[in-house]
Amino acid sequence: MSMRTLPAAPTGRPATGVRSEILPRAMERWNPGLRAAADGEQDRSISVYDTIGQDYWTGEGVTARRIAGALRALGPGDVTVNVNSPGGDMFEGIAIYNLLREHQGHVTVKVLGLAASAASVIAMAGDTVQIARAGFLMIHNAWIVAAGNRNDLRELSAWLEPFDAVMADIYAARTGADVKAMTKLMDGESWIGGSSAVEQGFADGLLASDGVNNQGGARAQAHAARRIESALRASGMPKTEAMRLISEIKTGAGDPAGSGAGDPAERGALHADFSQTAAKAASLTCIL
Repeated sequence: MSMRTLPAAPTGRPATGVRSEILPRAMERWNPGLRAAADGEQDRSISVYDTIGQDYWTGEGVTARRIAGALRALGPGDVTVNVNSPGGDMFEGIAIYNLLREHQGHVTVKVLGLAASAASVIAMAGDTVQIARAGFLMIHNAWIVAAGNRNDLRELSAWLEPFDAVMADIYAARTGADVKAMTKLMDGESWIGGSSAVEQGFADGLLASDGVNNQGGARAQAHAARRIESALRASGMPKTEAMRLISEIKTGAGDPAGSGAGDPAERGALHADFSQTAAKAASLTCIL
C-alpha cells in the first residue's frame, strides 16, 4: 500500500469501445530513446517506455495487464518505475495507477523524459517521484476521438467528467494544491518542466544528470509511423484511414519499419525518407 494518502481512481470505461488517445503535441515532443542509465542493474524495476495501452504499430505498449504481471513476479517490496511515455489510453493509465497505489512496498517513480497525459497519472502513484531536470510532466483533460450525433456526444461529455475530476483529485493529493487549481492546469494543457514539477509538488526531487541514457533510434521507425498517424488524425482524418494509408506507404517502400528485405543501401534511403515524411507530417499540427 502506498505510504502516501492517494485517492483511488474509478476503473472501467465511460462507454464500450471508448479509448482516450495520445495528444499529437505529446507525440511530437516524445524522445523514445531515453532510458534509465542503470536499467540492467535494477532487479526490481518496471519500465514504462512506450505508449499507454496497446500500440497498433508495434503490438506492444504498456497495459495494466502487463504491469500487474510484473508486480506479481516481483512480489511485495520496494519497486522502481522508470517512465518515458507520451501517454495514450487514460483508462489504462488509471488502472496502472491503482495497481501501483496498492502495491505492498515503497514505489519510486523516475520520470526520465516525458510523462504526458495518462503517463503523468501513473507517475503520481509513486511514494517518491523523481524527474530529470530536462524532463516534463504534461497534464490535461481526457482527450478522445469519438463519433455520433449531438446527443451521443453530450452524453459522452457527461461520462468523462468524473474521470477528469479524479485526475484533478490525484494531482491535488500529490501537490497539496487546491483541486480548482489543478482543474485550471488541466483545462490549459500544462507542460511542467523538471524544476517546476519539484517546486509545485508534482515531484520530490531531480534525477542525477547521469541517471538517463539516450539509446537513439532502436524504435525510430515505429515512432515515425506514430507521428505521421498523429498528424493525420489532427488534420481530421479518421484513425482507420490514417493507419491504412501509412500501412500502404510502408508496404510500398519495402516496409521501412524493418522487414529486412531488399538492398541495404536502398533500405537505408527508404528509412531516411520515411523519417523525413514523419517530421513533415508532424509539422502539420502547427498549421491545421
